[in-house]
Amino acid sequence: MLNKKSVDDINVKGKKVLVRCDFNVPLQDGKITDENRLVAALPTLKKLIADGGQLILCSHLGKPKGEPKPELSLAPVAVRLSELLGQEVTFAADPEVVGPNAKAAVAAMKDGDVVLLENTRYRIEETKNGEAFSKELASLADIFVNDAFGTAHRAHCSNVGVTKFVDTAVVGYLMQKEIDFLGNAVNNPERPMVAILGGAKVSSKISVINNLLDKVDTLIIGGGMAYTFMKALGEEVGDSLLEADYLDYAKEMMEKAKDKGVNLLIPVDTVIADAFSNDANRKVVGRGGIEAGWQGLDIGPETQKLFADAVKDAKTVVWNGPMGCFEMPNFAAGTVAVAKALADIDATTIIGGGDSAAAVNQLGFGDKMTHISTGGGASLEFLEGKELPGVAAANDK
Repeated sequence: MLNKKSVDDINVKGKKVLVRCDFNVPLQDGKITDENRLVAALPTLKKLIADGGQLILCSHLGKPKGEPKPELSLAPVAVRLSELLGQEVTFAADPEVVGPNAKAAVAAMKDGDVVLLENTRYRIEETKNGEAFSKELASLADIFVNDAFGTAHRAHCSNVGVTKFVDTAVVGYLMQKEIDFLGNAVNNPERPMVAILGGAKVSSKISVINNLLDKVDTLIIGGGMAYTFMKALGEEVGDSLLEADYLDYAKEMMEKAKDKGVNLLIPVDTVIADAFSNDANRKVVGRGGIEAGWQGLDIGPETQKLFADAVKDAKTVVWNGPMGCFEMPNFAAGTVAVAKALADIDATTIIGGGDSAAAVNQLGFGDKMTHISTGGGASLEFLEGKELPGVAAANDK
């Protein structure tokens, strides 16, 4: 069990609080096109403001690679955040992040004030966790709050390095939720537990499959990675996505599932197409029926039923990765069917970030899930059973 101190365990009145947020929002011509991440940060920020803290917010945005890029400035975030919070957010426009503007703004703060620093990745040291920049960030504050799960799997100055130079480091509400659901549900699930893995590649999910086989009752494999498992069983996969280097690994995992008594399911039928295009000719074929010149782009109707049945009585379900090329409407049915099956059951349903989160939200099932993770890479590493530096750096209860 991960038991970290959170914003509910500290007193911030009159204290300077550095909050690491995830304001990595999409920008187009200086306008924020999706403000989900800003809205998600509000509960933690409002709590700290109400408690009389003096808030200094920091975040990265995009990949400026250690130099100031005006198009990746957090200035538009300060404007929109002011509107969402209903109070002024002072933007410290220092290319070096902790510069004269930041220092002056912080010195002038009163309880409940909010200052936003410039993009932390304007500094080359940020992603290298360089000590000097960590110290500069820490010099502004008494307390550090990490609420950015999306970068929790990386050890950077603004989420890990800074914790060495402040007295108190805790997690915010978003991080707490990720730890509760992703970390603890996987390690201490209510059973039966089912994991559904999809997406393109086996190679990116190796440790996830291995770790989950020790924890789950049923493991479902769909998406592009299923073809490597089919091929490992000696079935023809035509021109489908195949990672030939991982055939032995797939065999090994199927053996491991057998030894552990885990029910491992792979598709029994496939929607195949004669080209990688929404307008390609398509048909449904059974196991082993994918011919040369054709490629599998989605799970078939029988598989949809099989997978939906497998989650019916589950009490915990973790889903990471779509069942097919859901970006193309003609090959989205499998992903829709799984999302629908999860929306209909009475269980804790946890969606790992990235494509599965996008799919669930785009298809309109977001509010039916217990928890949708905000971090793709970070949620994968949690499912692999790895310790995340950004979580580990917070003080234990």
